[in-house]
Amino acid sequence: MKRIYALLLFISLSLGVWGQSPFNADTVKAGRFDNGKMWTFDFPPVDYFQQTYGFKPTQQWLDDVRMSALRFASWCSASFVSPDGLVMTNHHCARESGTSVQRPGEDFNNNGFVAASYDEERKVPDLYVDQLVKMEDITTRVQKAMEKGTTDEEKVKARTDEFAAIRKEYAEKDGWKGLQLQTITFYWGGKYSLYGFKRYNDVRLVAMPELALGFFGGDYDNFTYPRYCLDFSFFRVYGDDGKPLKTNHYFKFNPKGAQEGEPVFVIGNPGSTNRQGTVAILDYFKTTPWPTTLKRFGARSKILQEYNKTAKSDSILNEIFGLENTLKAIGGMKKGLEDPYIFARRAAFEREFKAAVDKNPKLKPQAGIWDEIKATQGEIQKNYYEAALLAPVGLNSDAYDQANLFYGYATAEPQRAEQMKQPLTDFKKPGPMELEKKYLAQHFRESMELLGPNHPYTQALNAVDLKKFSAKEFPKNMNMDKHELLAEYFLKNSKVFDAKFRAELMEKGPQAILESNDPLLTLARISGKHYKEAAARNQANNARLATLRSKLALLLFEVYGTSIPPDATFSLRIADGVVKGYDYNGTRAPYKTTFYGLYDRYYSFDKNYPWDLPAKWQNPPAELLDKPVNFVSTNDIIGGNSGSPMINQNKEVVGLIFDGNMESLPGNYIFMPETNRTVSVHAGGIVAGLKYIYKSDRLVNELLGSK
Repeated sequence: MKRIYALLLFISLSLGVWGQSPFNADTVKAGRFDNGKMWTFDFPPVDYFQQTYGFKPTQQWLDDVRMSALRFASWCSASFVSPDGLVMTNHHCARESGTSVQRPGEDFNNNGFVAASYDEERKVPDLYVDQLVKMEDITTRVQKAMEKGTTDEEKVKARTDEFAAIRKEYAEKDGWKGLQLQTITFYWGGKYSLYGFKRYNDVRLVAMPELALGFFGGDYDNFTYPRYCLDFSFFRVYGDDGKPLKTNHYFKFNPKGAQEGEPVFVIGNPGSTNRQGTVAILDYFKTTPWPTTLKRFGARSKILQEYNKTAKSDSILNEIFGLENTLKAIGGMKKGLEDPYIFARRAAFEREFKAAVDKNPKLKPQAGIWDEIKATQGEIQKNYYEAALLAPVGLNSDAYDQANLFYGYATAEPQRAEQMKQPLTDFKKPGPMELEKKYLAQHFRESMELLGPNHPYTQALNAVDLKKFSAKEFPKNMNMDKHELLAEYFLKNSKVFDAKFRAELMEKGPQAILESNDPLLTLARISGKHYKEAAARNQANNARLATLRSKLALLLFEVYGTSIPPDATFSLRIADGVVKGYDYNGTRAPYKTTFYGLYDRYYSFDKNYPWDLPAKWQNPPAELLDKPVNFVSTNDIIGGNSGSPMINQNKEVVGLIFDGNMESLPGNYIFMPETNRTVSVHAGGIVAGLKYIYKSDRLVNELLGSK
């Protein structure tokens, strides 16, 4: 028995972070799809689809699929799912948009919303969806323009200027007039395209489930599987005539879904990946930005959770959800980069790539580019803490941000200062003062720890006479640490929130701001100066890195062509895969889950949050229980894909993607179809919820084409 225990201990200690058995890093080989399967519509891999699935999509198929897909504002994906402009996306993509049209006495988070007729569908202010209708290859033109620059910054500026010139030119071209024009960079500069989007601005809420169903299981079940979540919402696009839009391009609904082993395709807009980053770039993220971001976001999530115990604010709750989602995602990315096997696979691809460059006489003179990238990334790393910690970006309190924006305005070039004037003038009031104090104290805590004792900003904070301040302001038993006292001191003595003080400063002009003895403005002269200097250094270094990565991209394109898809850029992609369960935690995850499982979670957790259910869900009809609710597949997704339709070869919706499993979190750097899974709401689950719980025959009939 002791020998068995010893063997088990040896095995457990030998396994990698993600459960890999012992290996020799020097002999690890890159996987065929380590760089992913996010194919573009500019050069879709039709021959690969034919070889893999026996299915070769025609150009008509690709065009119809492209025109049926949508971008949901600037943050998610969506699609048309009926000829009458019905739009499908995720609940978590639409939560704020949907709740923004609540009327007094309504509570969509607790009660959901289903419009019974067109008249009840509610227009959402400022919401839009974009449909990709035109594409043009502009690679040669952009690369030729960049050749005119001599320095890295000149090359980047030349590219920016050429992008603007192209957009201006095409805005007057027949077929492009009236479209939203966007220049898209592929392969970090190996390819460029111009996309033209038709924008629809009249978008109305049609249906959204309760938060309890849209986020069933809360953060505990986030990035996990098996899951039981109805993360869907429906909107409708209306035309210029004020009537539901008639469209020939839409995905029909197939409530039967897809069977295990069946090919499926995600059509959506993955946000960003860094799979073509070098080992040096990945090492930078592993050691610097990700640990720092986890520390900062984690602290703020705890502050908000503590505050919201009594505040009970939906907007704060949404902010917490966003932070927790980011924490889990970045935590998974960091964990993936810390896995020696995953890192070895990335290093293996780099070795293979370098070897291919070395063997090519035309490319070999550029083989030193990896060392140049490493050196440039090292310079960026030196500036990271100043650039990240001292930036006025909402993590350090409104007071800090406003003081630093005043400094930025006072030291900006005239044209930039004019742009900053309005936001400073329009500022009305800060958020809750309790959060102000907590956020500012946390900022001081992080700055003193990460910038070190010799940094001028830390020295300025340490120079504040807190003994005198605390003795004067608080009774002896007041229990605050140094950072909390600092926050109290600056907030109590600064007038940056005083409307009269702000107006007088703006009227007197930049010199008055730079000479003010307001304590936060005085502090901002130090933090602002060092932030601006770090940002300027990083601007030059990032321009250098962009130029180097563009050169590396050209090498990649020379060696691999389009057999490797480009990194995600929130541009429309088609990602193939198959419906497939997987092994996890010593057992097997089924390819689909049912409403039986949802109710098991509800009862197993004693009906407690986040597995509680609204009243209308608590006594379901028997017909609902065996219907599928979620399923998994091997498709390649990342943030931004949320709301993407999952379709089959017949262009039918079989699901709506909304999540990935824990093993998918390193997907920012590597795609591993062995364990990576996309989690989708089953088309049949959506129809079942609408039919049996929400009693919306109108929507069911529209989705099934039987109205």
